Amino acid sequence: MSGFPFRQQPLKGLYIVYQLVTTLFVRLPFWVVTSLPSSGRARPSWTFKRALLLNVVRHFTKLTFETGIAPVATYLALKSGKGVNGVWIDPATELITGDLEKWAEIAKVKATRLPGYWFHQKGSNVSVGSSAQPGEKVVLNLHGGAYVRMSAHPSDPTANIVKGILKHTPSIRRVFSVEYRLSSGKPFTGGVHPFPTAIIDALAGYNYLVNVVGYSPSDIIICGDSAGGNLAHALTRYLVENQDSTNPKLPAPPGALILLSPWSDLSRSHDGIGSAVSCVNSDYLAADSRIEYAKDAFTGPHGRVIADSNPYISPACILPGFEVSFKGFPRTFINGGGGEVLIDQIRLLRDRMVADLGEGDGVKAGEGKVRYFEVPDGCHDYLVLPPHEPERTVTFKAIAQWVEA
Repeated sequence: MSGFPFRQQPLKGLYIVYQLVTTLFVRLPFWVVTSLPSSGRARPSWTFKRALLLNVVRHFTKLTFETGIAPVATYLALKSGKGVNGVWIDPATELITGDLEKWAEIAKVKATRLPGYWFHQKGSNVSVGSSAQPGEKVVLNLHGGAYVRMSAHPSDPTANIVKGILKHTPSIRRVFSVEYRLSSGKPFTGGVHPFPTAIIDALAGYNYLVNVVGYSPSDIIICGDSAGGNLAHALTRYLVENQDSTNPKLPAPPGALILLSPWSDLSRSHDGIGSAVSCVNSDYLAADSRIEYAKDAFTGPHGRVIADSNPYISPACILPGFEVSFKGFPRTFINGGGGEVLIDQIRLLRDRMVADLGEGDGVKAGEGKVRYFEVPDGCHDYLVLPPHEPERTVTFKAIAQWVEA
């Protein structure tokens, strides 16, 4: 599979120039004309601005994929900048056990030192990495990007989610984001950082918050968007399923979990059906070579077949014989957009979690633990897109209400 047909010069430069010229003089005018009447928009409720934005984002993400010009985050250095609060996270090798250890051996993955970035609430005078205060809540953030792109750095677009949570949730004074290692495959260096690398790295971030900064696990909220939502779920599952281990003794699971447009099925089971087809025009994601590349890079030496049976990777898989349990999971907030191609698998994840945990805010005795919030015509990971209003603000307020319930 050649997912990056224009990654080599001189074709790369020529293709970028071609795309810029044709977008400016052909595509953009066409998008403007077709988006002016509501009948020309993917969703009748969308404004002209929303419809135009989606076309631009869809084309830009496709272009960066074809050319490979999107910057790839590095875990080898702390990236500085104005207002950037970076720290090093030590590996948590001693906490790797059970299936995670077996998967790591197959993939030849080892724990390593990683960057992490602190985000502080505006006006806060808290010091970088200072000890947790009694009862202080913190968010461990895991960014999206299909496991192959984007970054934990404050300059990354996914940081808009962190900033939104801090702005609208008074009880959250700071968020810690982990620069977990990204997977890659052909035509780039093949087999680099496949599953379960990201879980091992996220575990190091969790260990840092508990055993270095001093947070009680009950005060930690693990949050992830898109592939980061998949990872947030996987880290939580690992902590829940290995609590009986005595050597090593793992920290307790987090007090809460937030899954935003979570990529919930990396198997083939949702391909070509339901929202994967019906929502193509209302989303910037598509089941094309980009997703196929990400799945190949992520599963690596395990092969794509591992996603057909592994609940850490595909908790919403619908293949015959697939089983998954959410017993022991913390209170969970799940969010999705009704116009995204992943919405069917997100709703199925919700249904499976509700079946095991019940529906509710999870703060009162006997109350269910799963709260679901869906924006009818939202695209995938719309919280990353500042113009996607008023849905973004409404969603952030719903998250804040849930956190402080």
